[in-house]
Amino acid sequence: MNNNFTHEFYMSRCIEIAKKGIGTTFPNPCVGCIIVYNNKIISEAFSSNYGGNHAEINAIQNVKEKRLLKESTLYVTLEPCSHFGKTPPCCNAIINYKIPNVVIGTIDNSSKVNGNGIRLLKKNKINVIKGVLEKECKELHKVFLHFNKNRRPFIILKWAQSKDKFIAPLIKEKIEPYWISSKKSRQLVHKWRSKVHGILIGYNTVVHDNPTLNIRSWKGINPIRIIIDLKNDLKKTYNVFNSQSKTIKIIDKNIDNSKTLSKELSNFLFEKKIQSVIVEGGKKTLQDFIENNLWDEARIFTNKKKMQKGLKAPFIHGKIIKKKIIGDDKLEIIKPN
Repeated sequence: MNNNFTHEFYMSRCIEIAKKGIGTTFPNPCVGCIIVYNNKIISEAFSSNYGGNHAEINAIQNVKEKRLLKESTLYVTLEPCSHFGKTPPCCNAIINYKIPNVVIGTIDNSSKVNGNGIRLLKKNKINVIKGVLEKECKELHKVFLHFNKNRRPFIILKWAQSKDKFIAPLIKEKIEPYWISSKKSRQLVHKWRSKVHGILIGYNTVVHDNPTLNIRSWKGINPIRIIIDLKNDLKKTYNVFNSQSKTIKIIDKNIDNSKTLSKELSNFLFEKKIQSVIVEGGKKTLQDFIENNLWDEARIFTNKKKMQKGLKAPFIHGKIIKKKIIGDDKLEIIKPN
């Protein structure tokens, strides 16, 4: 493979292509793929919605002159699948079209692949290079890889707090969300929601805020709503039960009460193949995930105004990896130590 451009150049393009479809392919990862012929990109594609074609198939189909494939290199952010699922194996298509070279960002660590795709390609005399921009590809696919490795969703905690670290008043006049963060921050949250598989809140948040939990300020697919209702007595008139997206209700029989709620929730969501979750409250639910070390990222907005009194924000300890000003808020993104 004597390309004028480097493998890293083409893999970088694959990553950019993949980002266009994040949030639309769960429980599959959104993969990026390009095909290069004679130092020229002749096809670019990312994964279709779940049940549709994977990125490699879309990229192959986009090539009008299929004869060129026999002299091309296929670049892909994640190891091609080698098993039958909703669609046939991508490896089969690569082999059948006699694509001679495949460059892979990172290995698919799911039990059905995990190197089997690479072995199948090599068995059929295809030249395989793996680990190109591996760190960046792992970051792209971190939710999918985390889910398979840790057997639980990638859990993001999110809340907004006043400068003096209150998240809500003790008494509310209306059953609706109490906004601490700015409008720009709330729009950013809707963008985040469009990129995750599910969004989780507790019983009290439903009763006191009656949120909708959709992405009305952004484009994309609404996440699955996960509602803790152990007594199974929430009325269907609450907004979280409308038809805008799917809702999963966690009731007493879903969990083992001998264990912590957060642990049982993560086990339950793993069984439901929910790969990533934003936990948006309230305090009791957030603190339970924190105290049991069942979180992977916290995103905290701090407004410059003070409330003087109210419900105290959860206490969290970790490493701040990013700070940014969003509207009237300071956003901090924290990782566990």
